[in-house]
Amino acid sequence: MTLMASPTSRRSMALMLMQRSLPGLTLNTVIALGLTAFDGGDFGGTLVYSHCIGLSIWLLIEVGQRYLITNRALQWRRLYLIVPISVTLGYFVGLYLAAWLLNQETGGIWTEHPRQIFGYLLMSLTAGGGLTYYFMSREQLASAREDMAHASAQTEAAQRHAAESKLLLLQSQLEPHMLFNTLANLRVLIGANPAQAQEMLDRLVAYLRATLSASRATEHTLRAEFDRLHDYLELMAVRMGPRLQYTLDLPCELAELVMPPLLLQPLVENAIKHGLEPKVEGGSITVRARQADGRLMLEVLDTGVGPPPDNATAGGFGLTQVRDRLATAYGQQGVFELLAGHTMGTRARVAFPCKT
Repeated sequence: MTLMASPTSRRSMALMLMQRSLPGLTLNTVIALGLTAFDGGDFGGTLVYSHCIGLSIWLLIEVGQRYLITNRALQWRRLYLIVPISVTLGYFVGLYLAAWLLNQETGGIWTEHPRQIFGYLLMSLTAGGGLTYYFMSREQLASAREDMAHASAQTEAAQRHAAESKLLLLQSQLEPHMLFNTLANLRVLIGANPAQAQEMLDRLVAYLRATLSASRATEHTLRAEFDRLHDYLELMAVRMGPRLQYTLDLPCELAELVMPPLLLQPLVENAIKHGLEPKVEGGSITVRARQADGRLMLEVLDTGVGPPPDNATAGGFGLTQVRDRLATAYGQQGVFELLAGHTMGTRARVAFPCKT
């Protein structure tokens, strides 16, 4: 079976050869102009000689590199042998080729103009060496850029892997913390109201099945985050009864945006523990998502007692987790604020770049 190159590949190869030969053709023309100006000869004939010699040298160097240098990083020193041999052979091949094209005799050149012949040969060696150095420098620069890009990609992948590992570690620390808090609440309820305690235990089992059976991922959708918050708040509503009301406000167009899992969980826990539970009549929690200027803003607002004057809850485990996970996932682009509400209660806000 015969394999033939497609028209597209042939055009690409021809274009590549033209691009690689263009500097040589330019140099050949400059040499012809210089020789014509120096000797006062015929520019047309000199140009034919210059191109025949230059292209012969270039072609021999290209063939030598292709077949004798298969690993440029290890075999580049072979150019010290390929270049002078190719220049010498190319010079004589080009000399005879130009004489044949111009229908000139070449036998008398060696006896009539020996110094001129060797001078042109020396010029060809210089030009061939310079042209080879140009191509080698360009290829080495391209190779260095490729190596830098590869190293940068490896570094970025390693940093991303480290960040994902840290996020998983932080998440694995947060889940037992949430579970222990819930079990502590359940223990209190067992003595006060066994029936409610049983209902709360059933909801806890359902919540853990939905949350902990999921794969340990570093991100999930806002829809999944709000579903887990709904399960958790329903769980807390068993214990607090009518003292807890909540609203989850997630616009449909934001539901598929992604975020670190359980990022809002500590903020809701903090609002219940430090905002609503100390308040006799309880209160409400509102969790909402908004998007602006390419950033996702999530807020947890409660109508509880408000943050203490010394902001003592800001250094708790859950809120520290929120700060650490934002910093790991988004760097300085991740923002966390814990503020007093407009009229009462507390407002916790996180913001980070949107990601689909």
